[in-house]
Amino acid sequence: MKVFVKRSLTGIAFAAVMLAGIIIHQYIFAVVFTVFLLLTLYEFYKISEHIGYEPSAKIGLISGFILFIIFFLAASRVIPQNYIYLSILIPLATLLPDLFDKRKNGFKNSMITLAGLIYIALPFSLLSFIIIPVNRPESEFYPWVLFGIFLIIWIYDSMAYVFGSWLGRHKICARISPKKSWEGLIGGAVFALIMGIVNSVLFHELNMTNWIVIAILIVAFGTSGDFFESKLKREAGVKDSGRILPGHGGMLDRFDTVLFAVPVIFVWINLFGNI
Repeated sequence: MKVFVKRSLTGIAFAAVMLAGIIIHQYIFAVVFTVFLLLTLYEFYKISEHIGYEPSAKIGLISGFILFIIFFLAASRVIPQNYIYLSILIPLATLLPDLFDKRKNGFKNSMITLAGLIYIALPFSLLSFIIIPVNRPESEFYPWVLFGIFLIIWIYDSMAYVFGSWLGRHKICARISPKKSWEGLIGGAVFALIMGIVNSVLFHELNMTNWIVIAILIVAFGTSGDFFESKLKREAGVKDSGRILPGHGGMLDRFDTVLFAVPVIFVWINLFGNI
């Protein structure tokens, strides 16, 4: 009972902080999601250490922070949007310490540092151009598309767990994630599509077709992100990515679906969503 209460309270607190970061103001978003980014990136580097690598966590965290800030300031029109090209220099800067690294696996370690930026910092940074749409002539904070995306992700994850626990018999890939089943995936996908349709009624910035496509992308790429993180944890020999959320694991456990889904959603809505 105590575990259930702790898990419930943690889930409510985390959801409240995330919703505040998405809905209230763009600068609240910047603060909240910068913290989420740094915690998630730190967990990735710790998992990498369990696997046997020695990434430059401090360099990675500083680089991830700078990357997010550049994207946010460009999206907010605080700096010209073409300054986004500065972000190209950041991954290169993370490789420079490899020149002076005397460790045997220095190059591999630098690649892991860089991988953290691609896997975690870039998707978090792209969120700025969803919450402050890139195609608008003026900076305009519009949180509802991002809010709708997270609604689909939460519904998909929750219903996949429910259907998987209830009906799950056929495992998708037991070697990587023994609890994930085809029944859970299908059940979650159905409710993700329903939530996409509901979003088209609630948030008119995108039409129904776009919301349905977003739901499909979340199911396809979000599930891939879930399996990718599961494989990382299995290779590292850990159950959770961290302990910051009692009963829920770490931040990487909470954002594994988001990290794979957001880049493809970003590409879709900017090519076809016209926001």
